[in-house]
Amino acid sequence: MKIAILNYNIGNLASVRNALEFCAKTSKHTEICIESSPSALRHYDKIILPGVGAFGDSIKHLQANGMDQAIHEFVKSGKYLLGICLGMQLLLHKSYEFGSHRGLGLIQGEVVKFKNLDFLKIPQIGWNTCLLTDEGRKHPLFKDYPQKFYLYFVHSFHATDIALQDTLAFSKYGYSFPSIIARENVLGIQPHPEKSHNLGLKLLENFIAL
Repeated sequence: MKIAILNYNIGNLASVRNALEFCAKTSKHTEICIESSPSALRHYDKIILPGVGAFGDSIKHLQANGMDQAIHEFVKSGKYLLGICLGMQLLLHKSYEFGSHRGLGLIQGEVVKFKNLDFLKIPQIGWNTCLLTDEGRKHPLFKDYPQKFYLYFVHSFHATDIALQDTLAFSKYGYSFPSIIARENVLGIQPHPEKSHNLGLKLLENFIAL
């Protein structure tokens, strides 16, 4: 099996790669690669879209060499795509981060900033609860998971208007928001599994096993 971590000049890929390589030790014949060529995606079995930074800049980087179209073609093949943090947000239709920007449109939903509540520190940085929905409890990404667990978050914007059938988990920061989503072979997770110790690594192990 070959898994690609997409390199589109946004964020540090090393921590994601290190975590995946650690998880892949228990899975024979799994190769983890960092890939920047859109035409090469068809040679992979799964891809991961990471991201740290601003939505608008990130979507422009994906569009610059046709990586956005290559992602769409990959998804049409039925193979799994996992978006992490900003990578999850890019899966949605629109973001209102510093303007209005169109996303990849693979899952219906939008990205908005946390509400300006007096008691809420933005960005959210640290451990927070994820509560699986009925869909999440059935999903193989969360095989052998408890219904409630903690993962590590770093973000100022969050997903909204996600259909319940596309929501695998909710988290609460001032108020509830969808933190893990999925539609068929497209998966998205707002927290960082590579920074979330054992349960984060378990999530990556489950992704490899899909």
